[in-house]
Amino acid sequence: MSHQESKVLRVESLARVEGQGALHLRLQDGEVTEARLKIYEPPRFFEAFLRGRSYTEPPDITSRVCGICPVAYQMSACRAIEDACGIAVDGQLAALRRLLYCGEWIESQTLHIYLLHAPDFLGADSVIDLARTHRAHVERGLALKRTGNALMELLGGRAIHPINVRLGGFHSVPTKAELRPLAERLKRAREDAEATVRWVAGFDFPDVGLDNELFALAEPGTYAIHSGVPTAMAAPGTAGLPADSDRALPTRTFPLHEFPDHVVETQVPHSTGLHSRLDGNRHLTGTLARYAISGRWLPVEVLQAAQEAGLGDPREGAVCRNPFRSIIVRAIEVRYAVGEALRLIDAYEPPPRPYVDVPARAGTGHGATEAPRGLLYHRYTLDTEGTVSEAALVPPTAQNQAAIEQDLRRAVQERLDARPAATDAELTALCERTIRNHDPCISCATHFLDLTVTRD
Repeated sequence: MSHQESKVLRVESLARVEGQGALHLRLQDGEVTEARLKIYEPPRFFEAFLRGRSYTEPPDITSRVCGICPVAYQMSACRAIEDACGIAVDGQLAALRRLLYCGEWIESQTLHIYLLHAPDFLGADSVIDLARTHRAHVERGLALKRTGNALMELLGGRAIHPINVRLGGFHSVPTKAELRPLAERLKRAREDAEATVRWVAGFDFPDVGLDNELFALAEPGTYAIHSGVPTAMAAPGTAGLPADSDRALPTRTFPLHEFPDHVVETQVPHSTGLHSRLDGNRHLTGTLARYAISGRWLPVEVLQAAQEAGLGDPREGAVCRNPFRSIIVRAIEVRYAVGEALRLIDAYEPPPRPYVDVPARAGTGHGATEAPRGLLYHRYTLDTEGTVSEAALVPPTAQNQAAIEQDLRRAVQERLDARPAATDAELTALCERTIRNHDPCISCATHFLDLTVTRD
């Protein structure tokens, strides 16, 4: 090379992605030679300090991993420990758990759509700027989020880090009369959710597609939320499969207790977050994966809204692999969660007891649920007294890091190949937007990106 140029760009904080991290890009002769998503916060040691605790404690402790999706951690912990103890929670208690999870989906997905993601499509720096030009839309989003919060407050005791969840069910359960006002709010929220789908469907989306395997829980007959079987959809263009990225491809499943054999975590030098591979392959979990694998079981009215929004019909094999369009799929999931909450409330009959007993016993249990950002897996080993001797938590973002890095390489390379040449500021904005498409919860904090670009 006759000339070498080295530049460093720093964006000290980005309040529209949860967590703290950095991105390092290396560009050489117009090629992206390296893209590293660096998580530099110190380890939080949740798995370590769960060891030696009573088996009743992980649901409350792990909910502190995330203030935005604490229910996901509570439900995954409960399912894993109950599995170790040989207890299955069903009937109205299971329905109440699903109802609580619907509240989290509504509030969390709405938060991402309106406060974090929509500003990218509308040229706003933040939701505050967006409110100046799209006030009615922002107010609608906040109303939707409040409805999700209200569900969590009633069933969980409070909207952040709920305190009413316990092994076997809940400390207390609501009466039908207590749920009735929520049903009225949800009916209004259903209209807001439908309007949200129409709104985001009108955004301008680049025409791109990802080539990762898609990974989610599946529960035939329903859209999997708080239970299911791990299911992977093959990546386009692999093993002789067609490269068409918008059609359903073959899937494979495995029992949940085999999760550690299939999803293997490794440490990478540039990050304190572990990277995961699914049977050795890069994979993506979350909204796009759920819609691809379980979309066929959405209610007819939700499927109609999805088709009108341009997502196609998953019953006929349509798959969305465009990360920019993930905002539409999130809106569809909000619409589904609102309708599902109404269905559960309508069918609710208070159980005779708020929980079933979960006696301690020695064993290893596995639990997984679908957090808004993707499949969340917990594993616990207990001794005969119910003391935790081993704990493992595999969050969605750890699984998605490799896919996010690959998506960054693709996005930056396409921009470098285009004309006119991209400035560093444009590359920075593109990288931030690409990462936000995946809604990573990097460390459950509020600041994200410190971008370094090295040009050789």
